[in-house]
Amino acid sequence: MNKYAAHALALITTLSVPAYAPAADYVIDTAKAHAFIQFRIQHLGYSWLYGRFNEFNGTFSYDEKNPSANKVEVTINTASIDSNFAERDKHLRSDDFLDVKKFPQARFVSTQFEDQGEGKAVLKGDFTLHGVTKPIVIAVERVGQGDDPWGGYRAGFYGTTVLKLADYGITRDLGPASQEVELMLSVEGIRQ
Repeated sequence: MNKYAAHALALITTLSVPAYAPAADYVIDTAKAHAFIQFRIQHLGYSWLYGRFNEFNGTFSYDEKNPSANKVEVTINTASIDSNFAERDKHLRSDDFLDVKKFPQARFVSTQFEDQGEGKAVLKGDFTLHGVTKPIVIAVERVGQGDDPWGGYRAGFYGTTVLKLADYGITRDLGPASQEVELMLSVEGIRQ
């Protein structure tokens, strides 16, 4: 084999091996609005009501080669709920729902990360809302990772989970179609 063929083979081999993100700790990029915690719940069974939490922070550790070492912690300012209607948001902050004066934070702390292959995973952890802590499962999908234009390194993930409001002591009757809320998490972290 001549040297050009050897170089071509080495290049092809390098390109065909998947790039792995090095084990690292990340801070979720909320300062530049590259992360979102959104929710949706049915309104009377007729439509979807969407909203988000505008203030939260968190960190995660990600090791592609050792998924069992991955972990996540997120804290949400519950008063930052935003459903695009001030009067409804005021009601959601009241003791009928989130009771933000008594419970100003919601918190997620992971307990297990299970790699499912092809960029998919199951993230398990304890979620505290309205003063109640329950185990939840989040279906996770890796969006991407790599160098950013400012000399940093980023990794991004998307996740979804469904919560039963009554499990967290939120018992206001919104009708049979509105007993659960879906959380949609879009997280971009900056490697530290």
